Amino acid sequence: MRLSAQELYKKLVEDYQLIGQTGIINFTLKDLTVSIESKDTVGNLIQDWLVQWMKREQLSFEENPSSQTFPDIYLNVDDKKRDLLEIKTFDWERGAGFDLANFESYCGSLLTNAYRLDSDYLIIAYKMEDTKITIKNVWLKKIWELSGGSGTYPIKVQEKKQVIYNLRPINWYSDRSTFKAFDSKENFLKALNETRYQYSKTHHDNSHWLKKVIKNYAEHTGTILNIV
Repeated sequence: MRLSAQELYKKLVEDYQLIGQTGIINFTLKDLTVSIESKDTVGNLIQDWLVQWMKREQLSFEENPSSQTFPDIYLNVDDKKRDLLEIKTFDWERGAGFDLANFESYCGSLLTNAYRLDSDYLIIAYKMEDTKITIKNVWLKKIWELSGGSGTYPIKVQEKKQVIYNLRPINWYSDRSTFKAFDSKENFLKALNETRYQYSKTHHDNSHWLKKVIKNYAEHTGTILNIV
């Protein structure tokens, strides 16, 4: 059964009622089974659980054979330019500290694979107390709905020693967040372009980057983005 990301979210959250459910992680070696209290592997194990749940529900999808490349899951096995799904998890008490994408790789990919803009992000927040894991919330978002401005650049990034490494999410789920999420992919692209212009490493080769992305997006989707 083929589902869109929105249909998958509905099935997981509304039908299966994942939010509020609890679980534990057990590890067995020979004749001893222990319940894990460390948070180090929780995120990966939740993602593994989700994949197995999708298989049990007989959903049509394909995992990316490379766990280090985008996307995590192809929901449309016949058209791998559509219905791309990334899975992110985070500790509710620590906040959303995951990466949305590598800054330079993402900017480069949009020149040839601008359809990536429409990918969905399935985000699962959990809380762990001793060995008990509780699913606190689940969201389905586009990248621009997770991104926003910052005090340093027009878009929030992870920067160390004046080098930008990754695009980072804002606290989209908090009303107290200083910066709000972008309201469209156009404003997201505009902020990304302005950040590239402001950042010394990409300033010199930023000429026509945005125009090339708009052109490539139109070639793949038939939609012309209006960005001024």
